Amino acid sequence: MNAAIIFILLLVLMLTGMPISISLGLTVLTFLFGFTNVPLESVALKLFTGIEKFEIMAIPFFILAGNFLTHGGVARRMINFASSMVGHWYGGLGLAGVLACALFAAVFVYKDMRLKDVPRVLLNSANMSAMFLYIITNAVLFSFIMTNENIPQALADWMLGHGLGMITFLLAVNVILLLAGNFMEPSSIVLIFAPILFPVAMKLGIDPVHFGIIMVVNMEVGMCHPPVGLNLYVASGITKMGITELTVAVWPWLLAMLGFLMVVTYWPGLSLWFPRMLGMM
Repeated sequence: MNAAIIFILLLVLMLTGMPISISLGLTVLTFLFGFTNVPLESVALKLFTGIEKFEIMAIPFFILAGNFLTHGGVARRMINFASSMVGHWYGGLGLAGVLACALFAAVFVYKDMRLKDVPRVLLNSANMSAMFLYIITNAVLFSFIMTNENIPQALADWMLGHGLGMITFLLAVNVILLLAGNFMEPSSIVLIFAPILFPVAMKLGIDPVHFGIIMVVNMEVGMCHPPVGLNLYVASGITKMGITELTVAVWPWLLAMLGFLMVVTYWPGLSLWFPRMLGMM
């Protein structure tokens, strides 16, 4: 019953057009005040301790590095360089984008950047970092109420009690995430579904790295498949093609992506061989 209340609240708020971060926060607060006796002190403590993680420091520094590259002109130079290297090949624009992203990952700052731009870059980076941390904070609270109500554990027990094992669970995960990818962007999908699905996956004995890769591939495919995949509309705007025409053109590639998704889902070794080779597992 509590799970139904949580998701109905979240769905209603999202249907109003409210940003996902605010929808999550209001869902949590409404449920906590109206349907539980959880002390506010524990909520406040969870609010701050939830983002006290060393890994989260990567977010503001990554944003800062990106803004330095953009304002310093390095990003434009990298794109031009990548286009000169691979732009003449078939599909050169996409290849240039991949190569430019690889170059971006290897560059952190540019010495020729005029000092007057530094305060503006720092302020923009701080604003963007605050936005992402606000989203993460609300996601932490959402995860907190899911755990407090034992919703993931109840779901796992129900599946095991009905003889639904790992294969069925992974199939259900694929269907849910593919459908969600039609009308939600990846960060929203992670914030809503990861707190629910991840504990169930762990209880079923699924490797966390493998499960994370399954989620990423699902979100990539979900944004490309009809009828309302977000990337279809982006491609439609760029190519000036109708959605129906674009859908017909994308089907062979979509089928290949779905086939790859099935391979990734049911062949854990494909996802885990590299971390194991590096001694990370």
